[in-house]
Amino acid sequence: MKAKIRKIIVQVDEIHQDGGKPVNPPTRRALAMAVIANPYAGRFSDNLDELIDIGEELGGLLGQRCVQALGMAPEQAQSYGKAAVVGEGGELEHAAALLHPKLGAPLRLAVSKGAALVPSAKKQGTLGTAIDVPLGHKDAAFVRSHFDAMEARVADAPRANEIVVAVVVTDSGRPHPRVGGLQAHEIVGQDGLR
Repeated sequence: MKAKIRKIIVQVDEIHQDGGKPVNPPTRRALAMAVIANPYAGRFSDNLDELIDIGEELGGLLGQRCVQALGMAPEQAQSYGKAAVVGEGGELEHAAALLHPKLGAPLRLAVSKGAALVPSAKKQGTLGTAIDVPLGHKDAAFVRSHFDAMEARVADAPRANEIVVAVVVTDSGRPHPRVGGLQAHEIVGQDGLR
């Protein structure tokens, strides 16, 4: 493994009631985060291949951890998202190198398919910096019921020379969705949009 991982955090969020109404079955979202060393911290490099390769490793690892935490088969996953917080010794482009070129393909394998783009967010910060991991349906971006986010935060990261990488996978959309649009049962799932 190329990633130098200091720690991995996995958590599951279950919503049993929303708006005073029971949610049955509960909506569940799993968040998996890795705190990694940034090999480019403190120096500029035109080539970010090492982070691109680390992104590929983490896409599979964190996606699998989310699916395992939800205790479901990969094909039962409905939404996904990714995010990264770069410590002050790094650059925003370091987050882009992790998230964009190669992280998506192994994440899609972990959740069985995934025709839609993986929503993403990135920022620079310090210890305890929070980031909202945006979520969208894995097979059809136009499914409004799955537009959501989950906050990711690690109390002791990122240090100046670290990056926090986060992946979220869900087994459903928001509780009690009622803003219309394409419904999950109407998905064709071939163009990533509908």
